[in-house]
Amino acid sequence: MYLAHNDLVELFSDFRGIKEADHFYMTVTDDANEMQTRGLFIPLNENSGELLEAIANGAIAAIWDKKKQLPKYTPNHFPIFFTDNPIEAVRELLRFYIEKMDGEKAEKMNMTNFVFLNKKLLKENKETYDIAVMLEKISKINLKDDFERRG
Repeated sequence: MYLAHNDLVELFSDFRGIKEADHFYMTVTDDANEMQTRGLFIPLNENSGELLEAIANGAIAAIWDKKKQLPKYTPNHFPIFFTDNPIEAVRELLRFYIEKMDGEKAEKMNMTNFVFLNKKLLKENKETYDIAVMLEKISKINLKDDFERRG
């Protein structure tokens, strides 16, 4: 079961662009250079690359940090979902997707591929597709970031 446009509308009420109920995302990534067929691009840092590159590699939507200016070249119809905290947005997205997949019993099922190459997320320079592992690592990063901000 693919992640759908309506799933993102449910998670992120602040968005612009077309509302395509039949859009499904086959790939979610933080790397603009990654081939992302029917992709959802989530830039998490400066190393994520440019939105234009993500679009050229197949992104059909993006989750964007409200504090950062959207590039002027962004097409008006291109779906952008805004968030105050991109790392937290990924965490919410992974939780949502795990819940959506919970109970699915089909032997052969299409699934959204989550590809994150951000060293801060993985603490290694290796990619992972295991969304449960990614959720755990993101949770640890958020706790560490919260502690560092307070301390």
